[in-house]
Amino acid sequence: MLKKLKRKFIIIVMALVGFVLAGVLGFSLHASWSAQHELIDHALERNLEGDLNSVPTIGGPQGSDHGEGMLSIAVIVSDDGVILQTSDSPALISTETLRRVIRTAIRSSEDRGVISERHIAWRRAVQSDGSVRISMVDTAAADRSFSNQVVRDGEIMVLAMLAMFFISWKLADWSLKPVADAWDRQRRFISDASHELKTPLSVILANSQILLKDGNLGDESRRWVQSTQDEATHMKNLVNDLLQLAKTDEGAGGSTSAFTKKDVDFSEIVDSCALEFDAVAFDRGVMLDSNVEEGIHLQGDPEWLGRLAKILIDNATKYARKGTEVKVTLKRTSQHIVLSVNNQGDPIDPEDLPHLFDRFYRSDKARSRGEGEQGGFGLGLAIAKGIAEVHGGTIRATSTKADGTTFTVTL
Repeated sequence: MLKKLKRKFIIIVMALVGFVLAGVLGFSLHASWSAQHELIDHALERNLEGDLNSVPTIGGPQGSDHGEGMLSIAVIVSDDGVILQTSDSPALISTETLRRVIRTAIRSSEDRGVISERHIAWRRAVQSDGSVRISMVDTAAADRSFSNQVVRDGEIMVLAMLAMFFISWKLADWSLKPVADAWDRQRRFISDASHELKTPLSVILANSQILLKDGNLGDESRRWVQSTQDEATHMKNLVNDLLQLAKTDEGAGGSTSAFTKKDVDFSEIVDSCALEFDAVAFDRGVMLDSNVEEGIHLQGDPEWLGRLAKILIDNATKYARKGTEVKVTLKRTSQHIVLSVNNQGDPIDPEDLPHLFDRFYRSDKARSRGEGEQGGFGLGLAIAKGIAEVHGGTIRATSTKADGTTFTVTL
């Protein structure tokens, strides 16, 4: 749980910082792009004004007015593209490039444009005598400057996000420490309280068994004692479930003492659990069909993996419709081990499905106890989820009227 909280905290912080930083850098890039295009447009416009040879040149007498620092050329051409006059400019342009710009400008439906691969911006204006005046500006320096700024901003973004990741990691540890302490205290309280309850419950159960064996006990008193024993047994099962839940919490918190890790033949464990519940399923009026792929091994705790399989098979046989079949399947996919348990019964309401693995959550059906049978506490599936997650896996449930209810564990 704490790992999920930490992960969510880091993701939220990184997303917020990344969004703000991307906005600032994006605004900076847009401002730079707008400023450069404004300079280019100004240079193109100046080249279309006045006498052709009055076009300001770099280092010329009007250089201070020109100010853009971009090489520019202006030409006057006839409507069929013949060059009539060129500006007196120190800039050099190849004949091929000049012809391409003129051809593009004359044929274009727009009055301005850009030839990106040549880094040239152009603008045209039709003069009173029918000729066309074309202004050209070399944008190579501006394009290179903008590209460099994009690279620099990208580097800033990456470095800032890396720095923010480490900062948010430390910040998450600091901010979640009170939560971790509270969670640990709660887990210890549940574990300690459960241990403390085991002794008095054992005494109550032992004493009630002694009383029930007393032949002089009246029928009415026997009913009271039997009821006390049933509820004490019920409470003992709850205490055992709480202890198991505390153990899974301890394992999820990273404790190495809660769960052992060794090579486990999971196929043998599932087969053994299915065989153990074969008679139970028969008593409940259902058939148990197991399809277990042999030789599936994993690193885990054999006792807890067995408990996981038993919880799912027990639930499936308990809530299966009489005369139907409970299917237990274990198989290996390309990267995972998949255990699924399916039964045919009343489908689980869609609104209940997201809460099945919540602690103490029970649907109405699960709350009702069958005659002579103890009802659930709403902890079994929570324990199963904890076991799956401690072993690096997930558990999910699907339920439809056609396909029945299926619990799938992916390891």
